[in-house]
Amino acid sequence: MGGFRHSGILLLILAVVLGTVRADLKMNFYAKTCPKAEKIVQGYVSEHIPNAPSLAATIIRMHFHDCFVRGCDASVLLNFTSSSGNQTEKVSVPNQTLRGFDFIDRVKSLLESECPGVVSCADVISLVARDAVVVTGGPFWRVPTGRRDGLISNASEALAQIPPPFSNFTTLQTLFANKGLNLKDLVVLSGAHTIGIAHCPSFTSRLYNFTGVGDQDPSLDSEYAANLKANKCKSINATTQVEMDPGSFRTFDLSYYRGVLKRRGLFESDAALLTRSTTRSFITQLVEGSLVNFYTEFAKSMEKMNSIDVKTGSSGEIRKRCAFVNS
Repeated sequence: MGGFRHSGILLLILAVVLGTVRADLKMNFYAKTCPKAEKIVQGYVSEHIPNAPSLAATIIRMHFHDCFVRGCDASVLLNFTSSSGNQTEKVSVPNQTLRGFDFIDRVKSLLESECPGVVSCADVISLVARDAVVVTGGPFWRVPTGRRDGLISNASEALAQIPPPFSNFTTLQTLFANKGLNLKDLVVLSGAHTIGIAHCPSFTSRLYNFTGVGDQDPSLDSEYAANLKANKCKSINATTQVEMDPGSFRTFDLSYYRGVLKRRGLFESDAALLTRSTTRSFITQLVEGSLVNFYTEFAKSMEKMNSIDVKTGSSGEIRKRCAFVNS
């Protein structure tokens, strides 16, 4: 009996500790320490994103890539330095086409002017990603704050943990599960492909050399493939940019999913969503549902994603400049 009581106390302590960790992220975390913080972020985003709407897609991608490696701790922003002795996430293959670092830096500098050393770069990414999507007409989601910035950034970890565009279903399921995300999250977060562009190298093997014998991916709609070959990626080494959701790449809507069902998802990872009945069913439900429903589901999954392995309390630091750890 004593053993049960002892176990119960341990479980209670564990629950309190876990609850405290989760509770460290909260809405309006900076209400007292930097009350204008979120308005400053929102103001800058509202002023500049309408002039460069494609940045919304790049920053949500940056946010995703950051959270999948060491949690949402802005480790993706760190530059390589000789003293760190390693190549950072920024130079890893999945991140070589990331853009928007200067945008994050400008927001951070405004916050540093208002409240030096208070608002983390990790929170800046989370807030900018949300506000940028909202400004383009996309969904709103809650962003509790209080994240702290990581001190470590390794290129090899980014390569191993960020789902590549050529992932099959098993790889996607595993990499998402490793971060506490389920198959519904996988489908819903893939919906971010409704905005933004891709570069030919991320999918041209599907057009020209799918199995290494000069063939085309049979899971890709042949008419769509012919159009890509003729007008976009005229060789396997083409560097052209291609809309991920043709004709609708600036609108946060359901057309990405309609394209996937027509076998017109650009990446192998898009096509992989059709290879299992569970994920195919989720896609069908989204397409047959309302835009409001998609926005609601997207918000839920983003709220899960932006709390992955966050550093709070005394973990990490608040970087003065996002590209460098404090000296």
